[in-house]
Amino acid sequence: MSSPASVRSGRKVGLLFGSFNPVHTGHLILANFMATHTDLAEVWLVVSPQSPFKVGQKLLAEQLRLDLVQRAIAGNDRLRALDVEFSLPQPSYTIDTLELLRARYPAYQFVLLMGGDNLPGLSGWKAANRILAEFEVYVYPRPGYELPAPLPPAVRVVEAPLLDISATFLRQCLHQGRSIRYLVPEAVEDRIRDQGYYR
Repeated sequence: MSSPASVRSGRKVGLLFGSFNPVHTGHLILANFMATHTDLAEVWLVVSPQSPFKVGQKLLAEQLRLDLVQRAIAGNDRLRALDVEFSLPQPSYTIDTLELLRARYPAYQFVLLMGGDNLPGLSGWKAANRILAEFEVYVYPRPGYELPAPLPPAVRVVEAPLLDISATFLRQCLHQGRSIRYLVPEAVEDRIRDQGYYR
């Protein structure tokens, strides 16, 4: 995990959770926008070994996905890759990770970053009421999904630019031997090609 020493006490850090299977340009545009166009000091990309909503989905090994994220964000001091969930029971739950990070870095203010497509289902998450009571949530709208009204007080809507790229589409391309150029950073494309991931 990258060291968060550069984050000053009390500054906000956005947490973007995902399988990142693999990380792609859409993830990076969103994370960088949140880090540079809001009041967040940094955005940390939390690589999830196993989402409770994706149990049974075949995933590239977690350390390999972490390595791809690290390669993708190399040179951007506003973005960091975290392996914090690798040591937690699986599947991992957002509230458990939030509590762990808050205990580990008590001076930081953590903000959950979430797509508008996930917000309606938030009530079904473990300890959803605590998440909304104890943490801010920055929501980026997704085309085709209406945000529920009224929004909880903890929720802030951020009109971030989005690319309609899915990791599923990328895996299909790789399985078929098709190009993913420009859909992922060059360093990620090179690593996937050299190691034969997703083929």
